[in-house]
Amino acid sequence: MGSLELLLVMSSPELHADPTATDPSPAWRQDCKLAATRRQFLCGAGVSLGSAALAELLGAGPAAAAGRAEPASAKSPPFRARARSVIFLTQSGGPSQLELYDHKPGLTRWAGTDLPESVRMGQRLTTMTASQKQLVMPARAGFTRSPRSGATVGEWLPHLASVADELCFIKSMHTDQINHAPAMTQFLTGHQIPGRPSMGGWVSYGLGSENSNLPEYLVMISRMQRPSDQPLYDHYWGSGFLPSRFQGVKLRSAKDPVLYLRDPEGLPRELRRGMLNGLGDLNRMRFHETRDPEILTRIRQYEMAFRMQASVPELVDLSDEPESVFESYGPDAVRAGSYAANCILARRLVERGVRFIQLFHPDWDHHSRLPSWCVARCRDTDQPTAALVRDLKQRGLLDDTLVIWGGEFGRGVAGQGQWDSVEAGRDHHPRCFTMWMAGGGVRPGMTYGATDDFSYNVAENPVHVRDLHATVLHLLGLQHETLTYRHQGLDFRLTGVEPARVVREILL
Repeated sequence: MGSLELLLVMSSPELHADPTATDPSPAWRQDCKLAATRRQFLCGAGVSLGSAALAELLGAGPAAAAGRAEPASAKSPPFRARARSVIFLTQSGGPSQLELYDHKPGLTRWAGTDLPESVRMGQRLTTMTASQKQLVMPARAGFTRSPRSGATVGEWLPHLASVADELCFIKSMHTDQINHAPAMTQFLTGHQIPGRPSMGGWVSYGLGSENSNLPEYLVMISRMQRPSDQPLYDHYWGSGFLPSRFQGVKLRSAKDPVLYLRDPEGLPRELRRGMLNGLGDLNRMRFHETRDPEILTRIRQYEMAFRMQASVPELVDLSDEPESVFESYGPDAVRAGSYAANCILARRLVERGVRFIQLFHPDWDHHSRLPSWCVARCRDTDQPTAALVRDLKQRGLLDDTLVIWGGEFGRGVAGQGQWDSVEAGRDHHPRCFTMWMAGGGVRPGMTYGATDDFSYNVAENPVHVRDLHATVLHLLGLQHETLTYRHQGLDFRLTGVEPARVVREILL
């Protein structure tokens, strides 16, 4: 019995009948015993039961919380949204802004000299470079500049340079973490310690789904042609303390794109439907007893899996895509699980109303052999990324699809190892790095923020990771300060308790 039901039963007049009345009925005696038991419980529990009942009346009890946490369909955002979907092209490892976007031609005259202390200002380094001299290494790549917008893009990204006027570059990003795992965790969840919901989980929780046959948050990881030793942890797309239905669902490049989705051989679909109906009835009975919101999640996920058995094979079957699409996304587009193939799938997911799509491409961690290592990652991603932007625009999807490109931090100006050697690389650098966004209400052809002459410190318009989160939520029609979830007595939010702002200057 729920706390509200219990409160109503206890206020019933029958429970307060005169116990000295003659010829009491057996039913009255039973009610009297029940009432005494309740009174004893209330004496021992103090006001906790009354508080729980009041919470139910105010819509804050377990059942109400479960209802908030389990939206059946898309919810209207609190204010006008510019974006309906997000494609987050997550470049894991820390791409070098010095070779890709942040053009610093003046570094040539500093080549091989000590980084001035007035620039470094005692900022911490990783153990990989803390004991070596900080000798300036100029960019290993040339740059092109858009005659229209003035955006600068490194020569290793020629295809992206051709769509630079569709992009909004943020050159003044900064973060607090200097090592991969905590930096990526903060980049995706707002906090460096695992356990918080990812950005995709928060968006899913806040907006619900527009497609009942697919999850609202899907994750794809590039299948590398050579083994990658960079870990990508499940908590990067996890739901944290939110109900588990809000975690990202990983779409694999395998016979079974989603694990445990297929029925065993010989199991008719109508039999599976009957089994799920019976299981759903049992789970609902259990929910009415316990009010555990995870039971609702379980019911929904079973139903979602049943529908995905038909929707996922159709999604990942690219045979209906014309040859021109594969040509535009590049030669790697025909290889299942490649970054290029995943970009095509991302567009198909947007067409199907999926809310948040995240692509992970690892191995941007170029501590050595920068000219070959970074070039290889650019070769993987350059043409497919530019093709995705063009494809979305041509299909009329870019206006309400927000595309985000970036990694957890940037790279430092000092060479790691012998600065003028082909073996040299760059170490992690959280003080400034570059990201870009496109579509979804963001100004195209804009460069926001600036760094100093060494691309070492932010010089204009700093944008913290929290500001990025606040801006993305704003574009989706969500207010970062009011999108909260109560956990262990606290109202948590993606942007945390430290100041965060919507970067309105980059919005249309």
